[in-house]
Amino acid sequence: MDNLNPQREQWGSRIGFLLAAAGSAIGLGNLWRFPYLTGKNGGAAFLFIYLIILVVIGFSLTLAELSIGRHTQRNALGAFRKLDKRWGFVGAMGIIAAFVILSFYSVIGGWTISYMIKSLTGAFTGDTAEVFTSLISNPWEPIVYHGIFMLITAAIVYAGIGNGIEKASKVMMPALFILLLIVVVRSVTLEGASKGLEFYLKPDWSQVTGSTILAAMGQVFFSLSLGMGIMVTYGSYLNREENLPKSAVVIPLLDTLAAFLAGLAIMPAVFAFGLDPGEGPALMFITLPSVFAQMPLGSFFGFVFFALVFLAGLTSSMSLLEVCSSYVIDEWNWPRNKATIILAIAVFALGVPSSLSQGAVDITIFGKSFLDAVDFLASNILLPAGGLLIAIFCGWNWGIKNAVKEISNNGKLDFKLAPIWGIIIKFIAPIAIFIVFLNATGVLKMILGN
Repeated sequence: MDNLNPQREQWGSRIGFLLAAAGSAIGLGNLWRFPYLTGKNGGAAFLFIYLIILVVIGFSLTLAELSIGRHTQRNALGAFRKLDKRWGFVGAMGIIAAFVILSFYSVIGGWTISYMIKSLTGAFTGDTAEVFTSLISNPWEPIVYHGIFMLITAAIVYAGIGNGIEKASKVMMPALFILLLIVVVRSVTLEGASKGLEFYLKPDWSQVTGSTILAAMGQVFFSLSLGMGIMVTYGSYLNREENLPKSAVVIPLLDTLAAFLAGLAIMPAVFAFGLDPGEGPALMFITLPSVFAQMPLGSFFGFVFFALVFLAGLTSSMSLLEVCSSYVIDEWNWPRNKATIILAIAVFALGVPSSLSQGAVDITIFGKSFLDAVDFLASNILLPAGGLLIAIFCGWNWGIKNAVKEISNNGKLDFKLAPIWGIIIKFIAPIAIFIVFLNATGVLKMILGN
């Protein structure tokens, strides 16, 4: 029986869906967190481990979420509730996570707009740490840029799936990779870049520990936007002709390609100028501006890089807003325009204390700044818990038989990996995600006495 909803919006093309779904995964974390973790955890050794986990866990969970979405043709909450009313809370967790993440994600997205302008005005010729501190401690400037970033995000989602998200993705994703390649070429051709390439690409197996594997697993999970309802929501706009297993391979691979290229763009340049590759978050807003300030045509390449970061943030932010909008449209029967506008205003409002807490006003929760607190809630609790419950639901409640029936389109597609996928979803993925959850919340360290 065909359970697709003929009144529901649909993707106009397969490439449009794939670019939008990959764009949701390619975000700010790809451009600093992945290169930083790779360099910190043994270079190519970390990359090798990451790819194995990506194939096993990333592919499996992406496929599970897409199948739930297409089968039910509902938003994240409605999808689980349609299959089992008792499990609606799992979708609700994803929607809450998307809403909370977008509120502070938009603040950081606003910083990238500011840095695009600063790149062209020569602001990085002085103390780049002072430039960043001056921005985030200003009570008004970051909020204005936060508002601009949210306005652009809302405008895309307002236009709908085909005319908004899909069209925007077809432009922004190729542009993102073109900009990324421009920075890669400039970076690897700098004098002294070879040290950075060796650091990034030469395996150092002596640095591989249990923590390395946990770091790789955590990066796979968070990078692919699993557990926040995005793939369920995007899957709900798919038609029966879509090959779900192929999509579940292409999306993680595009995400990983972007992260890998980001490492090639960042590490050689950092080493070429003798700077610290282990700066973490400061790498993007303090270390790299110093690099561009010393580089020939640095203003141009600085602008290109932060335009790239802006696009990466935008492709993720529109998917986060769509998760929330889809829920309100489906469950509250609101028209898309009303849902998008009101939700965008609400997200912007929640982002204001995140922005102010970075230096303008002392807003702390449990000893963390407001931004860090909501980040911890969403990234370390809601997302891994959601991913764990999705794996359990798909493997043990909805059942592998029903999931495979949806994935294979009632047997029309030969899903040869079904037995292996079933084992991963029922056993391997839940255990792996539970370990990540314990590590992310600090429980694992307490258990191990570290």
